[in-house]
Amino acid sequence: MGWMVLSGLCFTGVMISVRNVGPELPAAVSAAIRYAMGIILLAPMLMKADFRFPRGRNLKLHIWRGTLHGLGVLLWFYAMARIPMAEVTAISYTAPIFMTIGAVLFFAEKIQVRRVGAIIAGLAGVFIILRPGFETLSSGQLAQLAATPLFAAAMLLVKRLTQSDSAAMIVIMLNFICLAVLAPIAVLTWKTPDAVQLMWLACATIAATAGHYCLTRSYAVAEITVVQPVTFLQLVWSAMFGFLLFSEMPDVWVFAGGTVILAASTYIAHRERKQQSRLKPDPASLPSRVPGAGV
Repeated sequence: MGWMVLSGLCFTGVMISVRNVGPELPAAVSAAIRYAMGIILLAPMLMKADFRFPRGRNLKLHIWRGTLHGLGVLLWFYAMARIPMAEVTAISYTAPIFMTIGAVLFFAEKIQVRRVGAIIAGLAGVFIILRPGFETLSSGQLAQLAATPLFAAAMLLVKRLTQSDSAAMIVIMLNFICLAVLAPIAVLTWKTPDAVQLMWLACATIAATAGHYCLTRSYAVAEITVVQPVTFLQLVWSAMFGFLLFSEMPDVWVFAGGTVILAASTYIAHRERKQQSRLKPDPASLPSRVPGAGV
């Protein structure tokens, strides 16, 4: 649980950094620079003599995964510059729900009635946050709604990749492919960042890398159902820092909807854990170990 707390703080740091970059720098430019910095950060791993880039079918899976994730990050950067941090966090909690739907549609996995109920509850939480018909949906909200299923689809591909590739390989390939996807869009919308914006993007890169490390350590030493509720603290922190740093007033509907979504996601993770433990007791094989909306 301590590792999960640190992970949430790191990802909140990513959000603060991107928020400080602001909408003045196009989302594609910010995201492309972030992944270029990520490659520099991972350079020591690339210099290892035994490192080999994947080939064949695995390379195709990496390309699909990186493309989906890169497009999701593009939308996430756009949303972060336009809607409150707490709202972005709450909507991102739906990733496990979209992962479950995708596993049924594309991997022909069976789904129980109770999990269907959890999915419906999670989607109801989204309606509580957005209140369509009562509030006008903003471009930032629509961008985050579109980003979350893209992240979920990318994580489903990670589920397959973890069967053959190491975590280091997956992270390295993600940075290369995301940069390849985002670079052409960044060139078309290019605006040269100033020194302060580059500093914040460097902070986002370091915080994201540290957050993924802490998250992995958390799932390595504890059950998913034990640490999953701790992720709710990220909603609290994003609302608190959003208020203190950017004068974003916390919305009671965001907390209400976020609670419903988190409860549904936790239940889905619990059911998945029980099913996986019957089939394969090795916790390292669980797809839930990978975050749904990491940048």
